[in-house]
Amino acid sequence: MLELATLGAQVLNNRSVELAKKYGVELEVLSSLNPMPGTIVKEVTSEMMEGMLIKGVAKDTNVAVVSIMEVPDVPGMSFKVFGALAQKRINVDIILQSTGRGDTKDLIFTVPKSDAEAAVAVLKENQVRFGGGEIHVAKDVAKVSVVGAGMQSHPGVASRMFEALYETNINIRMISTSEIKISVIIDINEADRAMTAIHDAFIQ
Repeated sequence: MLELATLGAQVLNNRSVELAKKYGVELEVLSSLNPMPGTIVKEVTSEMMEGMLIKGVAKDTNVAVVSIMEVPDVPGMSFKVFGALAQKRINVDIILQSTGRGDTKDLIFTVPKSDAEAAVAVLKENQVRFGGGEIHVAKDVAKVSVVGAGMQSHPGVASRMFEALYETNINIRMISTSEIKISVIIDINEADRAMTAIHDAFIQ
């Protein structure tokens, strides 16, 4: 639930989930219109988690992709780039690094859309430190994620997600995976279609 809230599911505030987890408090998600029992969010045992897979799909449109082209392919470049961003308290999410062309590589990462211009300003101010060529920003993107437990022990989760996007003719720009989520960066105008396709593929 914390991943879903953080990734933009807009069901629960992520801070409320953090506090509930910290202090062992059960949460109940209720409708403000329908006086019916809600959904309980609580800790479960490892035995209960064993069979769980995808439990939610989330969309986040507050995303921008920043690309730094032709960064010198030498030790310390990533530290200099992301250290400069960290000093300005700019959070970085998905990171891709090319295998390199000659003595350079491309460094591509995502930041909150609201921080995109500040990130570019920081990079340009520090460009002498890490070199590199052109800096590009794409704001016409969205992050769509599937969240669940047991992904690593259940092969084919990523494949099914990518198949759903392929069948809907949606191109993937970036991919990020962890033990409990898979996120993709796609065009923002395809985010709703992607959500529907992924939901249909996993959640019956």
